[in-house]
Amino acid sequence: MVMNNVDKLIKILERLNSGEESEHVKKEAGRILKSISPKELSLAEQKLTESGLSSDDMRALCDVHIKILSSKLTKSKDLKKGHVIHTMTAEHEKILEFLGQLEKSNKNIQKMWRYEKGNGEFKNLSQISKYLNEAESHHRREEDVLFPELEKRGVTCPPQVMRYEHEELRKNKKELIKLAKNAESMNFNEFKKSLNSTSRFIVSSLRDHIFKENNILYPTALDVIKENKVWNKMKTECDKIGYCSFTKL
Repeated sequence: MVMNNVDKLIKILERLNSGEESEHVKKEAGRILKSISPKELSLAEQKLTESGLSSDDMRALCDVHIKILSSKLTKSKDLKKGHVIHTMTAEHEKILEFLGQLEKSNKNIQKMWRYEKGNGEFKNLSQISKYLNEAESHHRREEDVLFPELEKRGVTCPPQVMRYEHEELRKNKKELIKLAKNAESMNFNEFKKSLNSTSRFIVSSLRDHIFKENNILYPTALDVIKENKVWNKMKTECDKIGYCSFTKL
């Protein structure tokens, strides 16, 4: 029955990915998605990847899933403070706050005509960029602890997509640090142009990334990793990697 659901979903997703967006197809997708689990969604993604779907197509397809799923997805079940997923979700909430601050700072700086050393927006930009780069320990815990446990259980596609997105985000977050550091010495128009493109990419991509992790990846992990001893082991491994200064433990 599980594979039957997966196969049905694959056919629907293939039709949506090819550009077919009729009301009939959307209604059919909605009927299937009402009963499908995060694990089944992951299996559908995995089968499509194994059939030769490229990483870029997989990401585009994932965006299609999200648009359909957004009305029915629920938050992860209530978890005790200190649980690996509880901690990661709480970190996401702080990162989303930083993204809002980055968006605001970028808009304010875009209105300026020249660099103003005493303007607090540049200090804000520097602080925000440091916090976003500090989230590297969050990504490492996902990549080194959470993703391997999912992959052991046959869930390989979502971690693959998330790793790819982590790499893209890393490059842009490093660029943001560089821009914040060199704001005074750069041509101001060039600085604003680079800041705008880098900030907009980070804000849009990371918000979308967090939504997918909160609503697909993490629920899948809770669905397929049943053993408390495994979660306890994962917590120990996460402790060894370390946390962000803004992590609430």
